[in-house]
Amino acid sequence: MRSRLFHIIRSIFFNFRLAIKGGDADFTTGSIDKAIFMLSVPMVLEMVMESLFAVVDVFFVSKVSVNAVATVGLTESVIMIVYSIAVGLSMATTALVARRVGEKKPKEAAVVAFQAIVIALTLSLIIGTLGGVFAPEILRLMGGDETLIAQGYGYTRVIFLGNATIMLIFLINAVFRGAGNASIAMRSLWLSNILNMILDPIFIFGLGPIPEMGVEGAAIATTIGRGTGVIYQLYSLVKGKGVIKLTVDVMKVNFDVIKNLIKVSIGGILQFLIETASWIFLVRIMAEFGSAALAGYQIAFRIIVFSLLPSWGMSNAAATLVGQNLGAKKPDRAEKSVWKTALYNVIFLTGVGLIFFVFAKEFVGVFTETGEVMDNGVLALKIICFGYVFFAYGMVMVQAFNGAGDTRTPTIINVLVFWIFQIPFGYWMAIILDFGPSGVFWAIAIAHSIVAVVGIILFKRGKWKLVEV
Repeated sequence: MRSRLFHIIRSIFFNFRLAIKGGDADFTTGSIDKAIFMLSVPMVLEMVMESLFAVVDVFFVSKVSVNAVATVGLTESVIMIVYSIAVGLSMATTALVARRVGEKKPKEAAVVAFQAIVIALTLSLIIGTLGGVFAPEILRLMGGDETLIAQGYGYTRVIFLGNATIMLIFLINAVFRGAGNASIAMRSLWLSNILNMILDPIFIFGLGPIPEMGVEGAAIATTIGRGTGVIYQLYSLVKGKGVIKLTVDVMKVNFDVIKNLIKVSIGGILQFLIETASWIFLVRIMAEFGSAALAGYQIAFRIIVFSLLPSWGMSNAAATLVGQNLGAKKPDRAEKSVWKTALYNVIFLTGVGLIFFVFAKEFVGVFTETGEVMDNGVLALKIICFGYVFFAYGMVMVQAFNGAGDTRTPTIINVLVFWIFQIPFGYWMAIILDFGPSGVFWAIAIAHSIVAVVGIILFKRGKWKLVEV
């Protein structure tokens, strides 16, 4: 018994090191459990690194002022549109790259990767110009008062001007994930976060010749961090030894591939834009209760994101497995991979939810000691984590559809749940029934639970297996 336990631990440790080391991999054969592990480890660590951007920023910004935290929250509620485009385009990129890898067509996968980069750069130029020019108006539209706008519009402007780093870091990581090499994606975010953690306090509070920049310094640090990660990604695509390489013969604009990418990504972009728009409306409702309530919610939201992004890592593993196995004409293996990934995700998030519920005050207390901010943050954390078991299934089901190239189904689910249900229900609970901020928190928990139930029902029908991309 002891010898068997030692063997299992040794095997896990060996596979963990192998997963961190990385390399392009074909997951259409062999153990599904091992495939999930090899993909999930770097993807979970990648998502932890991505979530650290928000957590580190709000940690240092909370030392500046309540208005500074609220500024970050209002800006990110709008910049989530950029995230939506980046994630939606990334879904299409992962689906197409994984499908081509499963079909043993690496050059076609590289062509997809380059066209995706062209699309991202074009969109980021437009968004950066608009956001940079209208930064104060964006904060005003979101309900920020004039004092908040005067103190925080610099943060908003820098984040929008540097939105290409957000676009590209998501997109190029999607290329690596589709190829089965999630470790490069993980390392690029490690590099970005280490720089962000070093530069955040320097630019926010000043050091030596660098002046104190306040909340704007956080935006500068984050943009430099992400930008450095993008440079590392591009170097890996051009000079790396992976199956996908950006060579001169693939670095040409291909409108047919761009059209296919846009066609598949529209569903992914819409589903996140729909969810983002819903979140913007909820933030707008929260703004009715003052900066303290909004700041408390933003702190709780970042703590929640920190726990959910690793789950997205596991969900992304399911997307890669679905894409590669459908490309290899193995739909049953794709389906089995999804159910197993969902089970592991449930185990993880159930444990996290229990910890958050019991120690909510301690987690929120890391970021603030202000009474009203603390109370709202604790309340948000306790209520929203009730839906964690459902969140776990919902995230995997959504990514399974996306990995198959079926971005339409999750989009329809999001319209019905987030727009038709969550926004009116949140307003009704918070404003009409006078539950205050807790009404918004309950709307979030219930809506995401409904997404999971509907997703499971539709996934079992199996139409996603017939999608061609």
